[in-house]
Amino acid sequence: MSDSHEVLKEAFENTSPKEIAAELAVSLSLVYKWAQPNTDLGSGSRNPLDRVLTLMRLTKDPQIIQWLCQQAGGYFVRNPESSCKEGFEVVPATNVIVQQFADLLSIITKASLDNTITPDESEQIRKCWDELKAYTEGFVTCCEEGDFENIDLRKAANSR
Repeated sequence: MSDSHEVLKEAFENTSPKEIAAELAVSLSLVYKWAQPNTDLGSGSRNPLDRVLTLMRLTKDPQIIQWLCQQAGGYFVRNPESSCKEGFEVVPATNVIVQQFADLLSIITKASLDNTITPDESEQIRKCWDELKAYTEGFVTCCEEGDFENIDLRKAANSR
């Protein structure tokens, strides 16, 4: 994961820091400092991303990030806590993902049979989709933590 100043530095490559400074009514030098590491030596400055992170941490309110995601045309789904266990088997885990995806497709199919999707159906689709994303994120986290390195695939194949 990138540091906030690195994210801003990359973002500034696609737009004019001068325009940003003018729109936000701050100095151009401050905008450039946002794209530098905030160190004890004085370079860098606490940037807006760091401030939003502090605001989130203090309020413990996910609506802040949810609002930002909506403004960007997206939707926030919290990553689950890692529940990886040594020896967790990849095949059953992938089967759960496939089944959850099949469940989502089933809900969408049933909802769209009459060529319309009601608010209740839309809510049900959203809930299923969010559960699928969260479970899959947990799976990816386990992969990143190396939890699937010592899997006995024969054991997983025999359990079907």
